Amino acid sequence: MSLDDAIETVLQKVLRRIRPTEEERAFVEGLMRELEEIARETIEDLGLDVKPYFVGSLAKDTYLAGDHDVDLFLAFPLDTPLEELREEGLRLGKAIAERLDSHEVAYAEHPYVRATYRGVKVDLVPCYDVESWRDVRTAVDRSILHTKWVNEHLNGRNDDARLLKRFLKGINAYGSEIYVRGFSGYLAEILVIKYGSFLEVLENADFMLRQKVIDPGNWLKREHGTAMKTIEREAEADRPLIVIDPVDPRRNVAANLGWEKYGRFYFKAHQFLENPSREFFFPETRKSGSYLAELRRKGTHLVTLVFKVQELVDDLLLPQLERSARGFERALSREGFNVLGWNVGRKSGKAFIMLEVDRRDRERVTIKPGPEFFTERGRDFYLKNERVWLVGKRLHAEKRVKESILEVIEELLKKNAVALGKGIRENVKRAEIVLDYVPKELEDEAYLFLTREKWSLK
Repeated sequence: MSLDDAIETVLQKVLRRIRPTEEERAFVEGLMRELEEIARETIEDLGLDVKPYFVGSLAKDTYLAGDHDVDLFLAFPLDTPLEELREEGLRLGKAIAERLDSHEVAYAEHPYVRATYRGVKVDLVPCYDVESWRDVRTAVDRSILHTKWVNEHLNGRNDDARLLKRFLKGINAYGSEIYVRGFSGYLAEILVIKYGSFLEVLENADFMLRQKVIDPGNWLKREHGTAMKTIEREAEADRPLIVIDPVDPRRNVAANLGWEKYGRFYFKAHQFLENPSREFFFPETRKSGSYLAELRRKGTHLVTLVFKVQELVDDLLLPQLERSARGFERALSREGFNVLGWNVGRKSGKAFIMLEVDRRDRERVTIKPGPEFFTERGRDFYLKNERVWLVGKRLHAEKRVKESILEVIEELLKKNAVALGKGIRENVKRAEIVLDYVPKELEDEAYLFLTREKWSLK
C-alpha cells in the first residue's frame, strides 16, 4: 500500500467515527428547531426586539459526532445601551431557560445563562445584532459574523474541518482558552478554507509558520492601515501565527495560540504525513507508572502543594496557578534550589502545584556579599551580621539558613516572598506541602509530569 493510500485509509476510518450519523443529525436539527421556537415565543412574551441566532460548530455543521453543545445568541439592536443589554439579556436568558431542563448563570464579559435541554448543554448569550466589524461592541458579537463567514466559504469541506479539529484534540493542541493556548475551532475552520483541505493544512505547517501572516479576508488591501496595526501589535507580542480575522481586521484569530501548542501541531503534522495512524486522532490512554521509581531513576525530588480553592472556573484558576508556579520557580532559584519543571491543575476538588527540584536540602550557611565598608550601608551590614570579613573593600558575612526545601518554602510564604496568583494567594499559604509524596489521586499526574509524558512529542 502506498503512503497516499495509507493516509486515505486512516482518514476514512476516522471520519466514520467523527462524522454525525443521519439519526444524530436529525436529533440535532430537531433540537435546534425546538430551541429556536422556545426562544422566539419567549422573546414575544416579553415584548423584546431580539433576534435568536445559532452560532458555533452546530450552526456551521463542523461539529464532531457526540459533541452537541448549543450556542444560542440573543441579538439586541445596536442602539441598546450596554447596561440594558446585560440586564435584559440575562432576564431573557433566564426566561428561556425556565422552559428547558436546568440552568445556571455564568459570567464572561457580561452574564449569560447556561442551560441543559434533552441532555445537551445550551449557552444563552446576549449580544448585539451586528452586520459588520464596525458594529462590534462586545467580544461575543463577532460570533454571528464568524458563523456567517464560515458557512459562506467552507464550500462542502465540513469533513476536513472535522478531521482537523479531531486531530488537534488528539495531539492535545485544541482549545483557545488562556490555560490551553491552542487552536480554536474557528481558527481550524479558517485554515481549512485557506489551504483547501485537512491534509493541505498539515502539509503547510512549516510554510504558515514562516509566512507568519495569514489574511483570508484580504484586509491588507481593503483596510490596510487597520490590518497593519494588528500585524505590528501581534508581531511585537511574538505570536506563532497572525491570522487576521476575516470579519474584523483589528483581531488576530490566533492571538491565544501559544508556541508550545503550535510546536506540537508542527511536529505531529510531519509525523502523521510520514507515518499515518488513527492514534493521532484517538491516542491510547497514557501508560501509568510509579512516580517514586521515576524520582529514584532521575535522582530529583518532588514538592507538591495541595490546597482548596473556591469555585473558580478553570479560565480564572489555571492562569493563577501558573503564575504561582513561576513565582516559586523564581523564589527558590534565589534561595539556591534549581526548579527543573512545574505542573499545575485541579483534581478531586483541590488545586495542586508540583515542583521538580534538584535537591531537598541546601548548605547550612551561605556567604552574603555586602557593600563597601566605608559607606553608610556598610556600617549597617557590619552591625547586623555576626561573622564579618573584608574581601578587598567589600564586606562579606556568613549567614545560617534553613536547610530543608519545605522549611524554605514555608519561610518564603510567611514573608510574602513568592509572587502568587492574586485570587489564590491565601489558599496557597494554607496549602499542605509534601516532599517526594503525593496523595493517591495525584499519583498518575505526578508520573506523567516527572516523565514529561504529559507534554511528550516522541
